[in-house]
Formats: sequence, structure tokens, C-alpha cells
Amino acid sequence: MREPKAFFFDIFGTIVDWREGVAREARAVLHPLGHDMVWTAFADAWRGQYQAGMEEIRSGRQPFSKLDVVHARNLERILGDFGLSDISDETKRQLVLAWHRLDAWPDVARGLSILRKHGLLAPVSNGNFSLMAALARRNNFHWDAILGAEYARDYKPKAGVYLSACEAFDLTPGECMMVAAHSDDLKAAAECGLMTGFVARPNEKGPGKGESEPRIPVDAAGDDLFELATKLFR
Repeated sequence: MREPKAFFFDIFGTIVDWREGVAREARAVLHPLGHDMVWTAFADAWRGQYQAGMEEIRSGRQPFSKLDVVHARNLERILGDFGLSDISDETKRQLVLAWHRLDAWPDVARGLSILRKHGLLAPVSNGNFSLMAALARRNNFHWDAILGAEYARDYKPKAGVYLSACEAFDLTPGECMMVAAHSDDLKAAAECGLMTGFVARPNEKGPGKGESEPRIPVDAAGDDLFELATKLFR
């Protein structure tokens, strides 16, 4: 395997813990208003609308909208299930901003510090620019650019999202590595010619509900981002 010149990262699940973060922030917004529920169930239900919301855009049935807008649409679909149909627009806005206040997994800082010595770093996420910037400031991520869906005006796993990231750095796909905790993301990147690095996140969707190993061949894999980085550059 050639040494990558750029590393691209999936963010939700791979770099940040969306489930616990959304649950925590939803509680902070809704509990003072008198609402109570299993907060992780709320996060799971909201995330459960994720792919369907983006597929409306990927398929061409709707024009491109950034992920904050998709999250807001998806939120409307689940509010009634949790007795939240009457919450205010401002409360809905604060809930959407929960995705801007997620925390990185504990291994991420050390993993990124190794990788950034060897190549350019950028999120190639379905998240929009302002969302990625907020997560970067919260978690002290040092990106060389913010790429991904809003840059490509489309959503993963469409090929243009990966290829536009390579083009942004004037690199060929074979000089870039996509890093993710999701085999389908890595499969799509590999089909575009990128190298692939898998990060295990077995508890991403709840205990034992994430991927502990890749379901496809990958160029490198680690039990977390730090282990992946050390395997690449030991």
C-alpha cells in the first residue's frame, strides 16, 4: 500500500459519538420543558430517518439541502412518537443544533495527531460546513479543509463526494484514504479508487450494535483511530 497523502474522515460514528451526544443534548433542551423519555431512544429514532432523508436528495426527488435542513425535516417525522408535536420552532432549532455539540471518541485526538504528520486531513462527511466547523471548534480538530456533501452538493455514497475531495487537494483517488467505521462508506470509496481505513466502533448505535470489523476487504483496520494510525505509521 502506498503511503496516503490525504486522509478523509467520516464523522458521525467514526470521529464523534452521535448517539450519546444527541441524547445528552436533547435532554438538556427538553427536560427543562417538562419532557422525559429514554433519551437514547430519541437519538436512535432521529438517526433512523437519516438515510431516507438523504435519499430524497441523492435520487433527485428533492434539490440539495444541507444536513441541518435534512435533520430538521427528519425531526418533524418523529416528534409525534415522543409526545413533542407542540414544541416551539425555537426548541426544534435547538434540537437540530444538538448535532453541532457532539464529542469525539477518546482515541481520536491521538489518532489525528499521528495522521496529520503524514498527510492532509479533512472531513468527508454528510455534515454541512457550519456543522463541521462547530464540531472542529468543540473538539479541537485541526482540518486542512472541510469537504464532503456540501462541497460536492450531494450525499455519500455518491461517487462525486469522494472524487471531489481528491480533486480539492489536487490528488488522485489512489493517493487518498477514506477512514470510516462503516463498511458501506468504505466500499463506495474503494469503488472510486481510494484506499480504505476501517475504525471499529462496536457501540456506535448502542452496545454491540456497531461494526467491530469490516464486512469488506480494506487496506488497513484498527480497533480505534489511534490503533489504525499506529498500524499505518509504526
